Amino acid sequence: MALNDKTIAFLVGPEGIEQAELVEPWKAVSDAGGTPKLISQEEGEVQAYNHLTPADTFPVDASLGSVSADQYDALVLPGGVANGDQVRTFPEAVSLVKAFADAGKPIAVICHGGWVLVEAGVVDGRTLTSWPSLKTDYRNAGATWVDEEVVVDDGPFTLVSSRKPDDLPAFNRELLKAFE
Repeated sequence: MALNDKTIAFLVGPEGIEQAELVEPWKAVSDAGGTPKLISQEEGEVQAYNHLTPADTFPVDASLGSVSADQYDALVLPGGVANGDQVRTFPEAVSLVKAFADAGKPIAVICHGGWVLVEAGVVDGRTLTSWPSLKTDYRNAGATWVDEEVVVDDGPFTLVSSRKPDDLPAFNRELLKAFE
């Protein structure tokens, strides 16, 4: 699979990102020839975690106020409870996610990363998966939630979703197909 000449946005909060759910898709995109870019609320660094234990920090490529969906070919929303909860509270993040969806660009989401999809109002009528605690949020937003390793919903924009770090091999395989 080749993502040559494709730039992929990874949208995260300042802290609480599940490290594997950022690093492994990032590597998959990079290994396929794509250019991953880390977007967060502010410039500087973000703090990833291995569940509840602080892990590595990562440099932010661009702040939310300086980007638009037009600059990217696809979007990845990594998980982490604190990460997902923070991102959905940033109006610029909600607007960016909505802009990706409105432009028909593919979005890949794992674990708690999908809270911003609910906030952006882009899951109504879609089928997806997540960490089980988001099931009610998705259903209340009009989505069909299923407990599966990976789900690909080819609606107005392709939506790839997975539940947890154990699902990363399937998640990465399907996001590469969708981004190609």
